[in-house]
Amino acid sequence: MTISGSALVTGASRGLGAQIARRLAADGRPVAVNYRSDRAGAEKVVADIVAAGGRAAAFGADVTDEAEVAALVTAVAAELGPVQVVVANATGPQPLAPAAEVSWQAHLDQLVFFVKSPTLLLQATLPGMRKLGSGRFIHIGSDSFERALPGASAYNAAKGAQIGLARTWARELGADGITVNVVAPGWIPVERHGVVTAEDSAGYVRDVPLGRLGRPEDIADVVAFVASDASRFMTGERLTVNGGHTID
Repeated sequence: MTISGSALVTGASRGLGAQIARRLAADGRPVAVNYRSDRAGAEKVVADIVAAGGRAAAFGADVTDEAEVAALVTAVAAELGPVQVVVANATGPQPLAPAAEVSWQAHLDQLVFFVKSPTLLLQATLPGMRKLGSGRFIHIGSDSFERALPGASAYNAAKGAQIGLARTWARELGADGITVNVVAPGWIPVERHGVVTAEDSAGYVRDVPLGRLGRPEDIADVVAFVASDASRFMTGERLTVNGGHTID
């Protein structure tokens, strides 16, 4: 896919989003670093990209709000060019609770990030992608869906809905040259996890065939592949990146 537009990475002021933004910029694509409240973090990511010879800008917006998403996409197009790649990475709190205690509101809270936000992003960026004649929509999923982690029923249900979105959109948008895929990480310790010691992770790592925890760059490299022309004949897929942790 010829780079003729920008990439928008949501929730990119830290963690996986920040690494994905840096990686896409390294491939020569202008990158919109979205943040909700951590402006300093987003500006640091932009500074890193610029220092490495790339092009980027920070854009504050709540990507669960329809008006803010519309304004965000307009602003990105004006400064960096029409959005050609969306990486829907933003997430909120993920509290654990037994099924008997999970409220309907808890389910809605997860659906807001993994169904509503991607829907708003797709609807706002689709006209530009159609005009360009190509596009990539990349959901950041989770292997928690396969692992069916106890206590995470609201999160897991929303991640399952995310897969349904991607597969359906892939069928609908293929004729427009737009691919839709999910990149599903395993446990990738980032800032929000705090300090993770070898003792903390030992039980998890024992079940990972490749014998280690994942790193943000492991995910960013796969996202970069999905965003590139190398993935041109792949859509509606879910790529699980977890060192083989969920091999059947």
